[in-house]
Parts: sequence; structure tokens; C-alpha cells
Amino acid sequence: MTSPVMSTTAPPTHAPVTEDFAAVDRTIRDRLASRVPLVQTIGAYIVDSGGKRVRPLLTLLAARALNYTGDRHILLAALIEFMHTSTLLHDDVVDESKLRRGRATANDTWGNAPSVLVGDFLYSRSFQMMVDVGSMRIMTILSSATSTIAEGEVLQLTNIGNADISEEDYFETIQGKTAMLFEAASHTGAVVADATAEQEGALQRYGRYLGLAFQLIDDLLDYQGDADTMGKNVGDDLAEGKPTLPLIHAMAAGTPEQAALIREAIDQGGLGRLQEVLEIVHGCGALDYTRQRAEAMVELALNELDVLPPSPYRDSLELLARQAVDRCA
Repeated sequence: MTSPVMSTTAPPTHAPVTEDFAAVDRTIRDRLASRVPLVQTIGAYIVDSGGKRVRPLLTLLAARALNYTGDRHILLAALIEFMHTSTLLHDDVVDESKLRRGRATANDTWGNAPSVLVGDFLYSRSFQMMVDVGSMRIMTILSSATSTIAEGEVLQLTNIGNADISEEDYFETIQGKTAMLFEAASHTGAVVADATAEQEGALQRYGRYLGLAFQLIDDLLDYQGDADTMGKNVGDDLAEGKPTLPLIHAMAAGTPEQAALIREAIDQGGLGRLQEVLEIVHGCGALDYTRQRAEAMVELALNELDVLPPSPYRDSLELLARQAVDRCA
């Protein structure tokens, strides 16, 4: 197997759980083991792709912030990462993506069929690991989350090319496809630590708001970032005909002519009108609006941390929330 992803110098958000993260990394590599070499090859390729592993980080920090001293949070964090990795493999096939985190996607390298099947393997392996965690409550939360995530992905797919989507519909979609796994990660971290009902609910909501903020900023960066920063190309969402919040707001705030141009761009997909769309979303305040919505989600997330005692773990949860919007500062 390749060398661990985590560097010797952990970022501030990860510093309090550096040893836990090393254990999660070992668990991930152990559980990637398969008698089929291609499963390990593709699984290791995407696991080693340089992500910050925010979702397992949430699990570790939530558990430790509640003074958890056991080790089940390690296996829980690893299986959360397997669930996330499987969705990445499936998403890239559905979106026909060629670039993720600055390098070729698995489907672009090995093809769609192997990517889908290895994604299925990782999902299946995550459920084996859930059994090993030994909590019916956690299994209930995560199995429900997988259904919600799948529904969110299907909802997004059905809205491709739909310029009539409302903000409410948009938030329903990103709650399912993105925020749900954030929510499940922090929620189960609280459950494994035997949190009070108040603490459990607060950490569940913290993850939800954080996930929404992350997705809002991702959607903003599609019209503001660059390939080096994002690991994907500017305008990818527009090329796929995805009506994200910057476009939804631009259609509402712009002139009728601008709204008509954006509707046409969403309907047709592709990048033929990218430059014109960029000028509109920058000019009518759509990016500022999207950032403001993300900042509001971060404030909601931070408020939920009031139930936690002071600790380096709580500090990291606060920093993680603030960094969600700092990516586009």
C-alpha cells in the first residue's frame, strides 16, 4: 500500500486527534484488503487522493469533545470515510468527471464499470464495519443516512437542466447529497460517546449546518475558484447543467435578459455561455449572496457547540466551521 495521506505536521483542525487519525488511516488500509487486486488499487487511489477527511474528523472530534476514552470511534470514523469514498466514485461516474482534487478521476483512469463496482465494495465494507462497531443505534443512523444521500443524488440528477428549481428545492438537494453525511458523522460521534440527548442533538445539527456551508462554498467556487484551488475546472457545474444557488439567485436578482441567458445556459449545459454567466453572477451579487448564506450556516453550527465543555476538540470544531467559508475569502 502507499504511504499514509496525513502529513507529519497536522493542520490545526486535526492536531488534537493526530494519534486517532493515524489509527483511522491504518484501519482504512487494513479494511481495503481484498482478494481482488483491482479493488485495492482503485480504493487506495481515491483514498490517497489528498482530501482532508473532514467527515471522519467530525466523528473523532465529536467523540473526544465529550470525553470519550474508548476506541470504537476509530472504526466509526474509518467507515464514514469509506461511505464518503464510495459516493465520490459513484458521483464521478454520474457526472462524467475527469478531474477530482487536481488529478484524474478513477473512472477516467480505469473506466466507469470498475469505479461503480469498487464504490459498491466500499459501501458494503462500511456496513460490515458498522456491525463491528456494535451499536444498533449507530447502524440505524448510518443506514438511514445512506438512503437520504442516495435520494439527494437522484434529486440532483432529476434537476439537471431545470432552471425552475427554487431555493427550497436546492437546499433539499444539498441537505441530502452532502450535509447528510456530515450530520451522520458528528451525530454518531456523539452517540458512541454516550452523549446526553441535548449534546447529541446539538452535534447532529452542527454537522448538518457545517455540511450545508461546505456545499454552498463549493457551489460558489465553481464560479470564482480555479482548478489549482478546487481540484476541478471552473464552470463544471454549469457544463453539467446544475442549477446551483449562484445561478438561482442570479436569475432572481438580474435583469429579465440576464435571467433568460442563464436559463438557456442551464438548459443547454456546456460552457458556450460561461463567460457571460460569470459576468452576471459576479455583477448581480449572486456570489456575495451565496457566501452570506454559508456564513449564516456557520453561525448556526457554532451556536450548537455551546453544549460542549471547553477543550481543544471543541476549539477544532469551531475552527473547522470557520474554515468552511474562509476557502473563498
